[in-house]
Amino acid sequence: MRIVLPLIGLLAATPATGQTLKPRIDARLRYEQVEQDGLPLDAQAVTLRVRAGVQGSLGPLTALVEAQGNLAIVDDRFDGLSGSAARPLIADPETVAIHRAQLALKLPVVTLTAGRQRITLDEERFVGAVGFRQNGQSFDAVRAEATPVKGVKADLSYAWSVRTIWGIDGTGARQRAVGGDNVFANLSWASPVGTLTGFGYWVDQDEAVVQGYRLSSRTFGVRLAGVRMLGKAKLAYQLSHARQNDRGRNPNDYSASYWLAEVSVDLNGPKLGIGYEVLGADTGVALTSFQTPLGTNFKFQGWADKYLATPPDGVRDLYLSAGWVWKAIGPAKGVTLQAAWHRFESDRLTRHYGDELNLVALAKLGKTTASVRFADYRATGFATDTRKFWLQLDWTL
Repeated sequence: MRIVLPLIGLLAATPATGQTLKPRIDARLRYEQVEQDGLPLDAQAVTLRVRAGVQGSLGPLTALVEAQGNLAIVDDRFDGLSGSAARPLIADPETVAIHRAQLALKLPVVTLTAGRQRITLDEERFVGAVGFRQNGQSFDAVRAEATPVKGVKADLSYAWSVRTIWGIDGTGARQRAVGGDNVFANLSWASPVGTLTGFGYWVDQDEAVVQGYRLSSRTFGVRLAGVRMLGKAKLAYQLSHARQNDRGRNPNDYSASYWLAEVSVDLNGPKLGIGYEVLGADTGVALTSFQTPLGTNFKFQGWADKYLATPPDGVRDLYLSAGWVWKAIGPAKGVTLQAAWHRFESDRLTRHYGDELNLVALAKLGKTTASVRFADYRATGFATDTRKFWLQLDWTL
């Protein structure tokens, strides 16, 4: 970051062919309301997140600096760091911080990026930006992305710090940043049946207060994702399998499996999908099941956030989705209605955990996207009944 800021100034002051300098800004206003059985009070929050920065390019070199701030306008909640724990968690604490500060060098075969950056791999199941939360997640890292031959891509990152969603006041088990030696490696090939990716993720959580090192692991796996046209219909599919073991100072000795099978069809308006995901268990001891501490977990296993940490006996998620997308309705573009239903069971001992219904409607008007979401988790054998509701406006320059 100490190098990026002066370089932006240098790029702005240097007249050169191919030089560009442009602002970056986006804002998000959100109302979130949560009702959770077992807690005496409900939670609600109105938060405003703004990210602003500048990007400068000179030939193959690009520098980017972006700050973010999150303000609570209504704050009747527990935000993870402050507020009454008698209310449910809404994990968007107030903060002001540098979200990204990076240098990138783009060469004919490889792109190198250094500094504070977002890293998203595949569907963000294992490494992601946690984009739904107001503060997001970024990494202090160096990254190399290479395309040595057509259809083949190698992606290798080393991250020494994970900048968490808890912001500058993060403390204890919810640190503002978690140090360690994290390595993310992907090698993908655009095969005739879809993109085939082999991956290895070495996660090092080098903070004793963060689960006593129990989130340190190594994961190896493979993923196939493809799309096929069937007449006017679009068929999308993905298959994935991985194995995870303890790593480094993790006091647990465990091995757990991951499985995913998913297929969806887009009928040029109507959309249908079905999937089955398993985060396996080992012995039933806490944090010996398959964990994804650096993933964008809100995207998976329902929006009620009951499975952000995998239960000791693992979790199996059978899910169905149905929706409809209109390219335009009057001035609104990309109008979308979607529903998804999840049935959750344990991987070990096969117990029914609960069911969840997710609903979303969204539309884009100019540079603003409006969305409404709802999540209803009905507990049977894990956690408690929870209902969440969101109203959100996103604006991008």
